[in-house]
Amino acid sequence: MLEVILKKEVQNLGSKDEIVKVRPGYARNFLVPQGIAVMATESNRKVHAENLRQRAHKEAKILEDAKAMAEKISAQVIKIGAKAGENGKIFGSVNTVMLADAYEKAGIPVDRRQIALIGDDTIKQLGNYKANIKLHKEVSVEVDFEVIGE
Repeated sequence: MLEVILKKEVQNLGSKDEIVKVRPGYARNFLVPQGIAVMATESNRKVHAENLRQRAHKEAKILEDAKAMAEKISAQVIKIGAKAGENGKIFGSVNTVMLADAYEKAGIPVDRRQIALIGDDTIKQLGNYKANIKLHKEVSVEVDFEVIGE
């Protein structure tokens, strides 16, 4: 049996970056020529370990940045202005795009696809509402915002 380092996920064999044992013919004739795996030589193992270490460091930095952004977002008070009638009903609606623009104006870049309104998909009345902003797969922050009449 030969050991190979997988570059891609292979069904019934292993996931990406895993070191697995396979039959020599399978490795030489299929996995290596197709670019799915590399032989697990000493030098390839060192390169693989270094790549894993760098990826873990990069992911930790991204997670740390997301947590810092979450603190900045939760400290920010957002008010969205909308034209409304006498009874507090908005002409049109407030959605995630408007909320993302409000954060952008406050100096916090947030993509509209990261925002999920809690409760309604669209807001048609003046008042206080909540939204969930997912900054990272492990970091999301619930924010309060207010829709005020202009």
